[in-house]
Amino acid sequence: MQRVKAEPTPTLPEVEDAARWTALATRDARADGRFVYAVRTTGVYCRPSCAARPAKPGNVSFHATCAEAEAAGFRPCRRCRPNEAALADRQIEAVIRACRMIEASDGIPSLDVLAKAAGMSAFHFHRVFRASTGITPKAYADAKRVERLARSLPQAGSVTEAVFEAGYNAASRFYAQDSQRLGMSPSTYRKGGTGIAIRFAVGQCSLGTILVAATARGVCAILLGDDPEALMRDLEDRFPKATLSAGDPEFDGWVAQVVGFVEAPGLGLELPLDIGGTAFQQRVWQALRAVPVGTTTTYAEVARAIGSPKATRAVALACGSNRLAVAIPCHRVVRSDGSLSGYRWGVVRKRDLLDRERSACVGDPGDCDDAAS
Repeated sequence: MQRVKAEPTPTLPEVEDAARWTALATRDARADGRFVYAVRTTGVYCRPSCAARPAKPGNVSFHATCAEAEAAGFRPCRRCRPNEAALADRQIEAVIRACRMIEASDGIPSLDVLAKAAGMSAFHFHRVFRASTGITPKAYADAKRVERLARSLPQAGSVTEAVFEAGYNAASRFYAQDSQRLGMSPSTYRKGGTGIAIRFAVGQCSLGTILVAATARGVCAILLGDDPEALMRDLEDRFPKATLSAGDPEFDGWVAQVVGFVEAPGLGLELPLDIGGTAFQQRVWQALRAVPVGTTTTYAEVARAIGSPKATRAVALACGSNRLAVAIPCHRVVRSDGSLSGYRWGVVRKRDLLDRERSACVGDPGDCDDAAS
């Protein structure tokens, strides 16, 4: 009987080196920070993702840290700068500095000024900023200006005074560009919602307590929880001087439709909404409403759907800011591995909603094809 010689089991260093060679061959940026490689003929060490021409294997050595490579007599590559923060991290830091610069400015800094402070060309900075945040520098500055106006309106002597203090060159510019972002007229906002009538109803559904509220424009809040008083406080904090009143028979029909959708997702949901939010948030929320009942998506997929593939974190923040449970189905967003991420109204409710939607589509897929989010 012929014996087959067993192959020796690879040692840990051999396995590690094999993984390193693979990362080097593919210039895998995910390996950056785990090790560096040095080239004997050039005397430099690089990141695994460095775009430099591949070296001959016999001239390459691996080192766990930059300090180890320098102790061996190698100097850092000027191209990939392995002894500094990764390019993506440096870009994020530059964007954060630009955001702080915008927030601290009385007006809106020009693109050239922001780019120069970031050490980039105007074109490259604009592209990096949008990829990181999902919006342009101007859109971010405009949103911050509206926020400043919202904060100053209650204390200002007049609306015009607050408009100029927020950084607008003329009141007409505010009314032409940004007045709708407040969700009401600036004079009404200044009074804390005085004059705004909000109808609401608090009821029970299988997910617990549900509060539905609406302005004249449409439903402005669908809140889920366990404590009716906590949900009411949430609504009152948002509109401290608004007139809150119990809904009329027409409004009760809206509430019934929301509760019905929670209990039977295949019914669909069509309601006028007073969404509010920034331009970026509205893009995210619109993308969420396009996700079919019974399916899920990921933060990365939503980012790609709105044309901002690198704005995954910004998409997650927009989901967390959603105040219209079910109507804007942020519960359909999961992690890239399919596991459930956080949910404003609790992961247990998120799982329950997804289970109901899947069951409804299994029972009658045609209903889910036509159901509106």
